[in-house]
Amino acid sequence: MSTPVDDALDPLERERSHLAGSRAALRAMREDVESLDIRDVTANWVNAEVLAHQIDERIKALADLSDTPLFFGRLDYLHSPGADRAEGAEGERFYIGRRHVHDHDGDPMVIDWRAPVSQPFYRASKKDPMDVALRRRFGYTRGEITAYEDEHLSDPAEAARTSKLLQQEIERPRVGPMRDIVATIQPEQDEIVRSGLGGTVCVQGGPGTGKTAVGLHRVAYLLYAHRERLARTGTLVIGPNRSFLHYIEQVLPALGELTVQQATVDDLVSAGVQVRGVDEAPAAIVKGDARMAEVLRRAVYAHVTMPTEPVVVVRGSRRWRVPAYELEDIVRELLERGIRYGAAREALPQRIAHAVLVQMERSGEAPDDRVQDAVARNAAVKAAVKAIWPPVDPAKLVLRLLSDAEFLAEHAEGVLSEEEQRTILWAKPVRSAKSAKWSSADAVLIDEATDLVQRTHSLGHVVLDEAQDLSPMQYRAVGRRCTTGSATVLGDLAQGTTPWATRSWGEALAHLGKTDGVVEELTAGFRVPTDVIAYASRLLPYIAPGLTPVASVRENPGFFDLRPITGTAEVVAACEELLLREGSTGLIAADARIPELGAALTAAGIGYLSPGEETTAETRLTLVPASLAKGLEYDYVVLDEPQAVVSGEPDERTGLRRLYVALTRAVSGLIVTHTSPLPAQLAG
Repeated sequence: MSTPVDDALDPLERERSHLAGSRAALRAMREDVESLDIRDVTANWVNAEVLAHQIDERIKALADLSDTPLFFGRLDYLHSPGADRAEGAEGERFYIGRRHVHDHDGDPMVIDWRAPVSQPFYRASKKDPMDVALRRRFGYTRGEITAYEDEHLSDPAEAARTSKLLQQEIERPRVGPMRDIVATIQPEQDEIVRSGLGGTVCVQGGPGTGKTAVGLHRVAYLLYAHRERLARTGTLVIGPNRSFLHYIEQVLPALGELTVQQATVDDLVSAGVQVRGVDEAPAAIVKGDARMAEVLRRAVYAHVTMPTEPVVVVRGSRRWRVPAYELEDIVRELLERGIRYGAAREALPQRIAHAVLVQMERSGEAPDDRVQDAVARNAAVKAAVKAIWPPVDPAKLVLRLLSDAEFLAEHAEGVLSEEEQRTILWAKPVRSAKSAKWSSADAVLIDEATDLVQRTHSLGHVVLDEAQDLSPMQYRAVGRRCTTGSATVLGDLAQGTTPWATRSWGEALAHLGKTDGVVEELTAGFRVPTDVIAYASRLLPYIAPGLTPVASVRENPGFFDLRPITGTAEVVAACEELLLREGSTGLIAADARIPELGAALTAAGIGYLSPGEETTAETRLTLVPASLAKGLEYDYVVLDEPQAVVSGEPDERTGLRRLYVALTRAVSGLIVTHTSPLPAQLAG
């Protein structure tokens, strides 16, 4: 049973007492798991290892993080959820938190935020109270309750108002990795978080709209609602780079979810391939084009040769002959089925053996499956299979396509122009696949070829963040990882900073193989201050025409300052100024400017971190190359030389998009320093 609704003489002390009781209950739950004796319930050492691992994961999930509130809200219902309201059932009280906690009798002390009974905490309003009499939010300082705020949603005499505690939580300074947003999820975000496992959702969201957090919380919700299924099929979060993954890696563990894997696209496709090379943009664009999938398909299946000779199988004193025309019928049938090259190759000897068994039966013999398997392993059959359907090494195939002009021309005819073929051909011959300096785009091609030979394992759910920067071939690589599952695609078309950046989400979903995916748009900005997002949005007509600008809903306007300067010393001074404030500071600059700025900071005695390194109370400044700024956020940002950021990219549109990203990393304040004139597109 839940705590009954009643009044406390001292509300704050009562809530503190419930927090203390909940922590004690969580501690008892953990101790119960730690005391489990599995010696009498495991039949063998394998089962013992599996069970011990599961217990260890459960113990970790029950950890009480001292600085993380165990619950952040309370709901007092007018009636018991699910009860017949006509009966006048007494209402109940539920404390909403990051995980479920129960007492020694099994009664809940804290309800998991993902439970259906918790949903009104995020969606109830004065217009639709959802049978909630009271919604209470809690304010915390270092894990202890210091304030609370009430909304009497079913009381017509009380007017709707903005929650001060909610605003404070949204605007709380950011030091360290990304944190969860369970206390601040908004109704439009909650709808996406709680959408079903069966469908793919694509979230278009500008800077600060919380799309990354929404995607991670959707994973946590799906694991709650479909735990057994996803435990079998697996979940994966894909980010743009290691720095980004390090930044978000603590969100799911803080919610008690420890089984979600994280990777970059390069991690997925480079298994067995060492990426050491870098493509010029024109080559990368062609290699990333979806048409390359057809070139690879042709090249793979070109290895199949129609038989011209019969297969003769000798068994004892008998000889069984499968004529060439019958072999050709078998091969054509396998090709028409469209199954993987490797699966068809494995099926071919069995099909030939079956043809032999049919002849045996006609002659009066009664062969069984063992005879068919023996015939399939016959030397003549194996030799025929090798000649008709030889094995294909994906890396060697891609190597030949990129180094043999005639081979590429044969399979790219009508697909790639002659100029495009010349663009992707290697200038120098390579001895072997092992010695080749593969690029990231090459690894994706090898992954595509590998899937043509052997089906890629599919997961239950994949989250793809910063998706706007993927090429069509990269989308296909991700799509292969969730062919039988679903996906959450997160991105912002305005932040596409690759020459092959996504032009529309419909196109991206098609390449992903999820044409039935639903596109949702988040336009309310919770992170970037009004003046900052308004200034950055001046670039939208040039980088993403027609895209809805983000509207900041923050009450704290923050600050924004444009500063013409004469040298690097003033950039350092701006950093020192911001470090006097509470929270994290990022110095973002064009990649080419990073060494000079790093030296200047060191000379001034200011310690700094690289992206992905965790900020501490002692070191709160991060020096960020503009190319790595995407997805990161800091309380305060100094943006150095906007024109240098633009000029550092191969074309102006990409440069302006990179600048848009850099301008929108600040949570509370932004100082833009420049010696060169600002880009004309920023003129107001």
